[in-house]
Amino acid sequence: MRWSRHLPRAFWGPGLARAPQPADENVPGMIHWNWALKGGCPLGPPRAFTHHYGSSVGSAPPSGRHGPVLRSISAAEATQQHRRDLAEWFSRLPREERQFGPTFALDTVHVDPVVRESAPDELLRPPPELRSPSQPPPATRPTLALSQLFDPDACGCRVQTVVLYGTVGTGKSTLVRKMVLDWCHGRLPAFELLIPFSCEDLSSLGPAPASLCQLVARRYTALKEVLPLMAAAGSRLLFVLHGLERLNLDFRLAGTGLCSDPQEPLAPAAILVNLLRKYMLPEASILVTARPSAVGRIPSKYVGRYGEICGFADTNLQKLYFQLRLHQPDCGPGAGGAGGAGGPATAAQRDSLVEMLSRNLEGHHQITAACFLPSYCWLVCATLHFLHAPAPAGQTLTGIYTSFLRLNFGGEVLAGGDPAQPSLMAYAARTMGKLAYEGVSSRKTRFSEEDVRGCLEAGVRSEEEFQLLHIFRADALRFFLAPCVEPGHPGAFVFTVPAMQEYLAALYIVLGLRKTTLQRVGKDVAELAGRVGEDVSLVLGILAKLLPLRVLPVLFNLLKVVPRVFGRLVGKNREAVAQAMVLEMFREEDYNNDDVLDQMGASILGMEGPRRHPDEAPEDEVFELFPMFMGGLLSAQNRAMLAQLGCPIKNLDALENAQAIRKKLGKLGRRALPPSELLDHLFFHYEFQNQRFSAEVLGSLRQLDLAGVRMTPLKCMVVAAVLGSGRHALDEVNLASCQLDPAGLRTLMPVLLRARKLGLQLNSLGPEACRDLRELLLHDQCQVTTLRLSNNPLTAAGAASLVEGLAGNTSLTHLSLLHTGLGDEGLELLAAQLQRNQRLQELNVAYNGAGDTAALALAQAAWEHPSLQLLHLYFNELSPEGRQVLRDLGDAAEGRARVVVSLTEGAAVSQYWSVILSEVRRNFHNWDRARVRRHLQLLLRDLEDNRGATLNPWRKARLLRVEGEVTALLERLGRPGS
Repeated sequence: MRWSRHLPRAFWGPGLARAPQPADENVPGMIHWNWALKGGCPLGPPRAFTHHYGSSVGSAPPSGRHGPVLRSISAAEATQQHRRDLAEWFSRLPREERQFGPTFALDTVHVDPVVRESAPDELLRPPPELRSPSQPPPATRPTLALSQLFDPDACGCRVQTVVLYGTVGTGKSTLVRKMVLDWCHGRLPAFELLIPFSCEDLSSLGPAPASLCQLVARRYTALKEVLPLMAAAGSRLLFVLHGLERLNLDFRLAGTGLCSDPQEPLAPAAILVNLLRKYMLPEASILVTARPSAVGRIPSKYVGRYGEICGFADTNLQKLYFQLRLHQPDCGPGAGGAGGAGGPATAAQRDSLVEMLSRNLEGHHQITAACFLPSYCWLVCATLHFLHAPAPAGQTLTGIYTSFLRLNFGGEVLAGGDPAQPSLMAYAARTMGKLAYEGVSSRKTRFSEEDVRGCLEAGVRSEEEFQLLHIFRADALRFFLAPCVEPGHPGAFVFTVPAMQEYLAALYIVLGLRKTTLQRVGKDVAELAGRVGEDVSLVLGILAKLLPLRVLPVLFNLLKVVPRVFGRLVGKNREAVAQAMVLEMFREEDYNNDDVLDQMGASILGMEGPRRHPDEAPEDEVFELFPMFMGGLLSAQNRAMLAQLGCPIKNLDALENAQAIRKKLGKLGRRALPPSELLDHLFFHYEFQNQRFSAEVLGSLRQLDLAGVRMTPLKCMVVAAVLGSGRHALDEVNLASCQLDPAGLRTLMPVLLRARKLGLQLNSLGPEACRDLRELLLHDQCQVTTLRLSNNPLTAAGAASLVEGLAGNTSLTHLSLLHTGLGDEGLELLAAQLQRNQRLQELNVAYNGAGDTAALALAQAAWEHPSLQLLHLYFNELSPEGRQVLRDLGDAAEGRARVVVSLTEGAAVSQYWSVILSEVRRNFHNWDRARVRRHLQLLLRDLEDNRGATLNPWRKARLLRVEGEVTALLERLGRPGS
């Protein structure tokens, strides 16, 4: 993944100048940018194109004797058309970027990575060990802006060839895209004509001869009129050669002959060699981008300046990037997706995210070392968007990480353009995946240099393997590992982001790279037996007929047994992996943790409160994302992307792994789980994206207890996606204290319809939510019998919607509206409409501030109701006379609904007041003083009223003792500074 403006490398294929075609979502490995320019020619001043740090605006023409040459009408029109074609192509966003909305187009904002000038002798040194980005480089080197790349060097000599190099993820592709678009919009006046080439595209042509003019004309048809003028353009012609590591260049005269004619057909590599030699078009300017391992393919005598792309080496650049990206308004399909699970993030929410992230960066925590690479800044933003904004349907966390790796490694092989070599991602899965899995197995996140070297050099024997290791160290090791910045761990390394360790460990497992010695030997023996089995069996069959040897049939049967034994070994290995995954998911040590999504957010935004002292004993590492990624990597969508990365997972292997996981989940997944662990279990099924699998495993789930889990739009979507398609009823759905909003209720509607007992208390639901609850109660598939809405500000407006739902509902029997702000108006609405419902058995409207008149009206309606058995009216604004009237009428209405006007009524007095009193004591220092005082005053009044009404001396004594406790709390509350 790349940063806000750090977008994937371009696919510069043939026919670029043709009319833009719609992006084909099904073309593997092909990246598109589908944003169309709104402006006109040349391409006028574009929409607020903000540049930061190293702008190429205003760069002066390079010194030389060449002036404007493309001034004929036809040449000018051709150049303008070329600008439009390039702008259209390079402005297209890949699918991974389009999910965040069209405001993330490259013309909106951009932050340049740091580029430091380097010398040829530095390239000859061995690659340095990983160091913290906060540490200065070995020698202070000047930084370069794009406008300074072709400035004269320190000796005053003109610079014609510039080589920019950087490891994977530092922003090479972004700089090229920005430079091309700058030229398209007229912000790069130093060059009259810019011609970009992708070395990946040129390598696909093979050795087929073609002239430079043919290469240009095939890709940029608008330049056919300009080709004869290329030589006259001199230094005002700029060639951009992107991704030199894709080509093998041979600068020996014996390998590549000299050629100065742009019309002469040569192999593409030979054309580039002669351009770089300055033998063909000697006055042209050339910009080359490459990975560090490929820089030496160009002799230094042909290079005027080297520049190392150092990413966001300054924390201020990281903060600027996050401020610009996260402040972009959400729009597009992501803003209204997820079934309405919340709208776009508000400006206050975006400001809060940026503030927390900035504080975490300022603390120089591990995230600062990760965001040294612009690609990981992109990943942080994509993860935050996934966690806090409505996600498109089907988008998963595993999919984000797989897309991130595809954007950085898609289609790349480790050594040059040789397709026989392993892909860079496959090599990383084998080496870094082994290190990651060993860390998960031993529960550690920090690794010594010996650990890293052991995983990288395992199995390296030949010179070719050592060469591949050298390339991986130089180009990609920094992408996966970073120095540990925590105090007390000098020389240790960690994965760049913690979740990447768990992703690579899961990838290592699902690719089948973890094999024991017995399995490796067994596989070889089984393959050998399979190859020669038929021939040997035929010979043994003939010998058995000629010679009376009883042992031959035994040997014959043994040959058939060998493949079966190996198959069972593989099956046992899969079961062991599934067992380890399930045990990791249901570790009792993690039961008190937050759910895995909140853990991810905390790892990015930082933890509030004091940090652990370095001398304290370290806590056990948690790897709860590891099983999630294992399930996600087995989904069809992620397997398709992994195949593009050179890491295919066979369908049969995926099926057998899924069966092993289902078997283990069926045994351990039936236990009662804490709310956060239950959500993790559901998130695993969401990542797996297999409804049939989830229906089989979760078919026995009868209670959904997520009380206390902060139900963000993403979590609501996860629960709805996993459980919404089920058919069996849920005995209870507990969503108390989940910070639910109306949008979350709408998202969860398929799950709520299947619930018999539904708890929504303590969620700050208002009148808008009541309209959604009305639709729930009126739905013909509603099975809710008990609905708890206490401690939500429903008000009388919400009650009006609820009574409409009650009128048409036939399932509800118990309704709790305790402390919902109904007031007199709300109780009068209930009294007027209560007869329209014939199934209700219990109604709780306690603590709603209702007076005598409204309470009496509702009580009268309750006594006349055919099925109502219990009405709670305690803690309302009832006068002593009003309570006495209700008691007298209740005694006269024998056999009808019981009306409870006091919390302490009945024999078991302490059963009620003790709960209220303990809750007040527990929140004495957290709640607002006025709220605590109001609770205590209501309880004291209730106690005094009941003490005066009872004749039982023992009951009077108990009530008097409780009054003393409440009075003491009130006095304590009234003291100054209490």
